[in-house]
Amino acid sequence: MAEQKRDYYEVLGVDKNADDAALKKAYRVLAKKYHPDMNPGDTEAEKKFKEASEAYAVLSDAEKRRQYDQFGHAAFDGGAGGAGGFGGFDFSGADFSDIFGDIFGDFFGGGRSRSGGRANNGPMKGSNIRTSVRITFEEAVFGCEKEIELNTKDECKTCHGTGAKPGTSPETCSKCGGKGQVVFTQQSFFGTVRNVQACPDCQGTGKVIKEKCTDCHGSGYIPMRKRFAVDIPAGIDNGQCKRLTGQGEPGINGGPRGDVLVEVIVGRHPIFQRQEYNIYSTVPVSFAVAALGGEVIIDTVDGKVIYDVKAGTQTDTRVRLKGKGVPSLRNKDMRGDHYVTLVVQVPDKLSHEAKELLRKFDEESGDSLNAAKRLAGGDDKGPIPKKKKGIFK
Repeated sequence: MAEQKRDYYEVLGVDKNADDAALKKAYRVLAKKYHPDMNPGDTEAEKKFKEASEAYAVLSDAEKRRQYDQFGHAAFDGGAGGAGGFGGFDFSGADFSDIFGDIFGDFFGGGRSRSGGRANNGPMKGSNIRTSVRITFEEAVFGCEKEIELNTKDECKTCHGTGAKPGTSPETCSKCGGKGQVVFTQQSFFGTVRNVQACPDCQGTGKVIKEKCTDCHGSGYIPMRKRFAVDIPAGIDNGQCKRLTGQGEPGINGGPRGDVLVEVIVGRHPIFQRQEYNIYSTVPVSFAVAALGGEVIIDTVDGKVIYDVKAGTQTDTRVRLKGKGVPSLRNKDMRGDHYVTLVVQVPDKLSHEAKELLRKFDEESGDSLNAAKRLAGGDDKGPIPKKKKGIFK
């Protein structure tokens, strides 16, 4: 009895509404995992590879997928399509070339250049250099200039970047004919697969140096320690980067230099906290000033300011100092705000005279006294209840 075939969508692990890109991505993962060249002698892996290939051959073809969605596996019973492929299944119409070009390129170490495209000897931008710089909270708010040192490369003055000994010059690579890439073929279950990889003799440059410069040893560049001035803009936040264009690693084959990416690390402030372009802080207010009103001094990034506290201000009241926050990176004339939380300080050490005054104040206000009477079930005109063992009697 023939083995029951699994649903093609289940085989690839995709939804029935998957588009062509999702199908190709799913198949590529399975093909790379179960390909016989990666699993020599493993019959189970070969079986799964054939199963995935058959599913992709059907679902990647619009007409075959329509038939399969309508009739299932019955649409292809009887060896429809002839004797090609696996088990009599026809793989005509399915495009495996780009998939297996990538897979075999992964297997055999070629096929891709540093830039992610096919290997070639065209100009390529140099690599970026990443570093970091530490600044204070105030420097992040108002901007500053910092100096950094980096290990980088500069053009060799002896060979002027050619890498060749003075009086000589690089020659065209005989292996690739100056193209920087070579073609090789690989036999697979689908026939001959053509792949492209960087030329191993010239490393994709298309040129070979027979007599290398003695100073740079053929690289064309000399390592050096270099200083850079970094202009930190006002309003920059922790973790953001400042880019120094064209100061990174040298390009390849005449390509431009990469960039230097400087990550800014902002130190913590003992008073201020930042959220986007706003600043937050807490200021203590004496009990008397909170009750009667008065002035408090508030520290801001612009200096000290005097703020008039309204009488009867409650603790945790938040006030806004407009325009005292962080400047916008896009427009330095626009600034956030400074939000201050006023915390009323209750004194914990009082003189005898101060205590008596507070008791008199409490009696005059009546709040504490009346609350005690209401708790005891009396009224405002009754006698003051006595407290005994934690309850009023």
